[in-house]
Amino acid sequence: MRLFLRGTPVLLICRIALAFSWIYQGAVPKIACMSKSEIDLIGHLIPVYQWACEAVFWMGIAEILFGLFLLVTRWRWVFWLNVVALIGLLCFVALFDPTMFTLPFNPLTLNVALIALSVIAAGDLKKSQIGI
Repeated sequence: MRLFLRGTPVLLICRIALAFSWIYQGAVPKIACMSKSEIDLIGHLIPVYQWACEAVFWMGIAEILFGLFLLVTRWRWVFWLNVVALIGLLCFVALFDPTMFTLPFNPLTLNVALIALSVIAAGDLKKSQIGI
C-alpha cells in the first residue's frame, strides 16, 4: 500500500484512472459478459469460435493483472508500454472493424485519453525521481 501512495496526487490520479480502465475492460466485456464484439475482433486472428472465446477470457485476465500492476509500478517504461499497447490496439481496430470509431465512447476517444494519462504519469514519475 505504501508503494501505491508514493508520488504526487497527479500520479495517483493517473494510476487509479488507468488501472480502473484496464481492470474494467478486462473484467466486464471480456470475462463477466464476454462481449460479442470482443470475440469477433479476436476472431480475425483465431477463427475457431471456442478458441477465440478462450483467448478473450485470458486477455481479460491479463488486462486485470496489468491494471493492478499500473497501480504499484515505479517504472516509467510500463507507462510507455501502455502507450504502445494502446496505439497497437487502435491500429488493430482500425484494420479489422473501423466502424467501431463511429460509436459513442469508442476506442479512439478512450485510448487517446488513456495515452494522455500514461504520458502524464511517466512524466510525473521522472519529475519526482521515483521512476526507474
